Amino acid sequence: MEEGNATQVEVFVLLGFSHLPHLRLILICIFSFLYACTLLENGLMVLLIKHNHRLHNPMYFFLANLSAIDLFLSSAIVPKMIRDLVSGEGLISLRGCIIQLFFFALLAGAECLFLSLMAFDRYVAICNPLHYINIISHETCFKLISGVWVLSFLCSLLHTMFTYNIVFCGPNKINHFFCDFLPLFQLACSDITPNLIIVYVSDFLNGMCNFLIILSSYISIITTILRITSQKGRLKAFSTCASHLTVIFLYYGTLISTYFHPLRSFLESKDRTASLIYTMVTPALNPLIYSLRNNDVKKALKIYFAKV
Repeated sequence: MEEGNATQVEVFVLLGFSHLPHLRLILICIFSFLYACTLLENGLMVLLIKHNHRLHNPMYFFLANLSAIDLFLSSAIVPKMIRDLVSGEGLISLRGCIIQLFFFALLAGAECLFLSLMAFDRYVAICNPLHYINIISHETCFKLISGVWVLSFLCSLLHTMFTYNIVFCGPNKINHFFCDFLPLFQLACSDITPNLIIVYVSDFLNGMCNFLIILSSYISIITTILRITSQKGRLKAFSTCASHLTVIFLYYGTLISTYFHPLRSFLESKDRTASLIYTMVTPALNPLIYSLRNNDVKKALKIYFAKV
């Protein structure tokens, strides 16, 4: 259909898990449980870091931002997904779809950058501890956090503006459980080449480059750990690094597998596993891996619940 004669689609249908009607009740229970864990864990982390002055240092400021991101990222997607499973409809307006896209791009992009900042923070703390206060000062920390949010906002705004200019003239069924860029682009009636270029370039810069920063930081950390004479100290440090790297590989592995392949592959794919991992599983795991196993956090938890 020609662009000039196209009638703009105003309502989309998210297909979600409609191909698994026999698992509907089970999926509702699993997703509700994961979302409840995400809200409880990340909300608690933000409260602890805010109210406990012992946790007012750069590492925990980064963790507080990561927890807030995970909380809002899940909230932008999961409640709608559960509601669609319950109702069986999956309707979403074009405006609602664009808004969901904006927050998804903003929060996913910010998470990539904060994971890099946290890896760099651990690198300085372990490999250059004597200069940690000078390198990661409170002022530098504030500038880095502000920079992450400004950069993520601008990138998300760019994505959203280009997507908003796409003409959608039908069909209106999105092969996904939320409004993601590539499944939405399949329904376009206008040229999406600029959109694809922006998505792939952004994914490479924000995905692969951040991943390489994290990997190089942890390689340096592991090299330093190997020089520790105490076997107990080495094992404890390796255990922490292994947990962090597991979450990072899980997060980045699913993002890369989702976005670094041809657009047409979404047409036949009904596997939502990768998207579920970075929208539901990692937000529930991050507080457990990064924070709740930490002795300082455990002490803060005891103090917090003693006051309640």
